Amino acid sequence: MGAYIARQKLLRRDKYPLILELEPLFQCNLACEGCGKIQHPEHELRRRMPVQDAIDAVEECGAPMVSIAGGEPLIHPEIDEIVRQLVARKKFVYLCTNALLMERKLDKFTPGPYFSWAVHIDGLAERHDASVAREGTFDKAVSAIRAAKAAGFRVTTNTTFFTHDSPETIRSVLDFLNDELEVDEMMISPAYAYEKAPDQEHFLGVRQTRELFKAAFADGRRKRWRLNHSPLFLDFLEGKADFACTPWGIPSYSLFGWQRPCYLMGDGYTKTYKELLETTDWDAYGRGKDPRCENCMAHCGYEPTAVVATSQSLKQSLRALVGA
Repeated sequence: MGAYIARQKLLRRDKYPLILELEPLFQCNLACEGCGKIQHPEHELRRRMPVQDAIDAVEECGAPMVSIAGGEPLIHPEIDEIVRQLVARKKFVYLCTNALLMERKLDKFTPGPYFSWAVHIDGLAERHDASVAREGTFDKAVSAIRAAKAAGFRVTTNTTFFTHDSPETIRSVLDFLNDELEVDEMMISPAYAYEKAPDQEHFLGVRQTRELFKAAFADGRRKRWRLNHSPLFLDFLEGKADFACTPWGIPSYSLFGWQRPCYLMGDGYTKTYKELLETTDWDAYGRGKDPRCENCMAHCGYEPTAVVATSQSLKQSLRALVGA
């Protein structure tokens, strides 16, 4: 990633993607309380992105990493072919999944350095099952993670926190993932207040987020956990640093096209990545500019800012290397 950012600077590009958020379908086999991505008409939920469209989008924007989301990507009948072609192009691929279909489809994928499972785990058993509104999903996810690890896959997790959570619940789930399941890395994020999410009462505000993570990270725990974040982004979560949002850093491509301005907000779509960059009023977004952004501290907007800031500082680059 450091080499990629350096190349963009040599080319004098001020806006470039770090990760592409690819949504090859919207359909899911769960209805999570904080999700605003599955509230589409039935005819849209039945659509599937052609393989070539997915590959063309990745090549068009040039991001070195691709996060395949949805919906539930494993429902897509050609998801293994999309992954295979991206890996062949040496893109680092994270396949986001709730893991309900994961064990059944493990043999469709090949372990390797360019491919990682990204399993959603939103707490320990009771909390996770409540979040996804279905009993037994935590146990299925844990079983799938163990099976994938045994088969030689790289496995990461993605955990979203709401007002339900406390420093103790954060510590308990990260300790479990880190020490017992021994996943390779963990990603964490405060929930974004999706306008169409079924549950509108439990999204964290900025002050709540900072207090929650500051307490959860106390006693040096964040250094022990294998967190898939830059130290500066973790500083940001607990209020030790503040950044502007970089919405173009993780662009989103779905069945509708390139989503404006980011994965979390839908202010229209463009047909090409170039059009997205050149016709979006990027200065109109962020805290203090758009009221929808006021409580957002999500990684898709602020991790790119932290990564670029890290690349511009020798001190922060060394800090990231040692995980400080």
